[in-house]
Amino acid sequence: MNHQKPAAPVPGGGGFLRIRLDLSYDGGPFSGWALQPGRRTVQGVLEEAIELLVRRQVRVTVAGRTDAGVHARGQVVHLDLTEAEWLGLPRGHELDPAVAMLRRLRGALNRALGDLHGAVEVHDISPAPAGFDARFSALWRRYSYRIADGPALWDPLERYFTLWHKNPLDVDLLNEGASRLLGLQNFLSFCKPREGATTIRELQRFEFRRGEDGVIVATVQADAFCHNMVRALIGSALYVGEGVEEPGWLYERLLLQRRDAKSVLAAPHPLVLEEVAYPSDSELLARAEQTRAVREH
Repeated sequence: MNHQKPAAPVPGGGGFLRIRLDLSYDGGPFSGWALQPGRRTVQGVLEEAIELLVRRQVRVTVAGRTDAGVHARGQVVHLDLTEAEWLGLPRGHELDPAVAMLRRLRGALNRALGDLHGAVEVHDISPAPAGFDARFSALWRRYSYRIADGPALWDPLERYFTLWHKNPLDVDLLNEGASRLLGLQNFLSFCKPREGATTIRELQRFEFRRGEDGVIVATVQADAFCHNMVRALIGSALYVGEGVEEPGWLYERLLLQRRDAKSVLAAPHPLVLEEVAYPSDSELLARAEQTRAVREH
């Protein structure tokens, strides 16, 4: 945690300071990240906790919105606070503002979570460098997905974050099919498109590896992901891994540019947002402006 660097002013922010949070959560009890009326979401409980601290509603911006049931180990958000809110401790208090805010936020989160105590954990809070935007400054997001392909591998203690797949999978076939989707592509066939948003993404990693325990772990990394994209990629790849479809079928689906009866989403519970990467501090603003121009137009 960086306790020396002051929070950077938000451009045009009227004196607000931008703050970065790093957190993880168990997505099982939540209806996804984003706010939804009448439903418990990760964003909802986080914003409720922040409101308990600063006595006003604060909106947070997230690096990657996760679906219902999807977990995160390396999620990043930003929020904007006034200097008084960031330094809002009694005069002469010995704690660094970041240390004090982290302690207070953890306590407020546990109050907001109630019976879900511990389902969301903030690991770090720090002043953000100038130009930082949790969503638009990101270079890439990396997800993992665990698959136990056969009853011999089904461990009841890991059932809440592992797909129990009945049929055996061929890792070589999975990787052969997945490799053909790499690069800058239009992933409309593997996305639930949002109105006015592009479905063009750069898929940087899509690979499968069987661990020493026999469980297959998929790694999926891209500059950004469309809605449902990771689960659609995994769901389609399972057809190839079983031998139901040839490896080239995944690329054929990509070229179709449409969703159909074989557009199957893999279950959400084994999916984990592992990491979000950002450029150097001097490149944050330029990256955010570049990404925003592509995503919003």
